Amino acid sequence: MSLDRLQNCFERCKSENRAALVGYLTAGDPNPASSEKLLHVLAQHADIVEIGMPFSDPMADGPSIQAASERSLAAGTKMHDVFHLCMSVRKVRPEAGIVLMGYANVAYAMGYEHFAEQAALAGADGVLIVDIPPEESGDLDAALTAHALHSIRLVAPTSSVQRRELAAKTANGFIYYVSLTGITGAEMGAVSDIRDQLESLRGQSGLPICVGFGIKTVEQARSVAAFADGVVIGSHFVSCITEHADDESAMLAALDNACAAMRSAMSKENKP
Repeated sequence: MSLDRLQNCFERCKSENRAALVGYLTAGDPNPASSEKLLHVLAQHADIVEIGMPFSDPMADGPSIQAASERSLAAGTKMHDVFHLCMSVRKVRPEAGIVLMGYANVAYAMGYEHFAEQAALAGADGVLIVDIPPEESGDLDAALTAHALHSIRLVAPTSSVQRRELAAKTANGFIYYVSLTGITGAEMGAVSDIRDQLESLRGQSGLPICVGFGIKTVEQARSVAAFADGVVIGSHFVSCITEHADDESAMLAALDNACAAMRSAMSKENKP
């Protein structure tokens, strides 16, 4: 079997005739101890676990994930905690894909080489940095490649043909297609438009394409799973923390139920 866990995830899902569930939570939210339990629940259901690196100015994120970063930072979460949580997920789910997602300042402050080294040691498979365009990502890409980490690229509805071509050329692991023009947690775009955009992207890249931003209901997830390689759920899962802020047991149960419902929607046989 290939050592590329992301590739293996997509191949396994394809063999099971379903899209991959890519689940996001912010590391350290609401605190590092509870976050570890929450990530373990998420990892029981998700094919790929996307771990957010908390940042003080998460400009691409909506209120829900912004609040998650604020709670995490207020609880004292540091990057060594993020790597610990990543390693903890890797131990319980050796076959899962793990992607670290965040902003340039986090990796830049550590130094790209040190960041990539620690991410690889923690068991991550790839990194998605939201605010470094492919034209300016050479130094980070080199560090990630040196440690066998994938560089995940975002493509938006407003991306030019040239930007899409560059993203497709420089990406590896998978391409993350943003389903809307806006921030995370906003309303998802029209399914027919998303499908058309993915068909166009497939002509530019042979990589799997995951769709995220704005997918908050089982019905939306089922619709996108019918044609995407993966469906990214973020704000919907983070809301389980917000809605049960004072009750960890209820928080964990709510996330477990939400993950199970979204996982059941991934079958490509459940076309809308």
